[in-house]
Amino acid sequence: MSEHHTVRSYDEALHQLRSMITQMGGLAEAQLNGAIEAMVSRNEDRSREIIAADKTIDKLDQDAETMAINLIALRAPLADDLREIVGALKISSILERIGDYAKNIAKRSIALNHSKPVQPAVILPQMADHARVMLKEVLDSYIDRDSKKAVAVRDSDQAIDDLYNSLFRELLTYMMENPGLITPCTHLLFIAKNIERIGDHITNVAEIVYYLVEGRNLDLERPKSDETSFTTVKPPEQE
Repeated sequence: MSEHHTVRSYDEALHQLRSMITQMGGLAEAQLNGAIEAMVSRNEDRSREIIAADKTIDKLDQDAETMAINLIALRAPLADDLREIVGALKISSILERIGDYAKNIAKRSIALNHSKPVQPAVILPQMADHARVMLKEVLDSYIDRDSKKAVAVRDSDQAIDDLYNSLFRELLTYMMENPGLITPCTHLLFIAKNIERIGDHITNVAEIVYYLVEGRNLDLERPKSDETSFTTVKPPEQE
């Protein structure tokens, strides 16, 4: 095999790996959108489609992992190429996890269909839409090798945290005032937490992209404003 052919096949393999990551990202975005739409429309069939479709992301993650490991083992890449492959391996795992969160949202949506709608749930589509935009932009930063956009994505996660904090307090109060709705409110809390965690995972991708482009880690501490671990609400006054 000629050296030219070897280099070309290596470049093609790297391109294929990048394409798999991009495809996974698109599927994860679609899964999140679909799960929230199914929750809002109370469409159980759509929720089950989202749950079943998660297998596609899982398979792509396995394929990407196999390809990355083979490239490292067979090509012994150095410097930029090694960062590229290891970064793709990490991003693939994160996108698979985001798909899992979307699947969990779809599962809880099915349970919510058996209860009447809860008013504070209107915040969830806002959270999910912000996460979707973050995911799209971080994938763009990966494709374009744009470290500035990656930093902007990481910093924008605070908006999701702010919505999560607000919804968390509102749902706690709502459950105290409406004990009969504790079950659906609990499912909504888990859905909100899933979206909040999706935001955190997207910031992880952004930091990986920055490392891929710049060859060093971000120095600044990641903005974080999830206050729910310290949140308390007073029970309603007893007459």
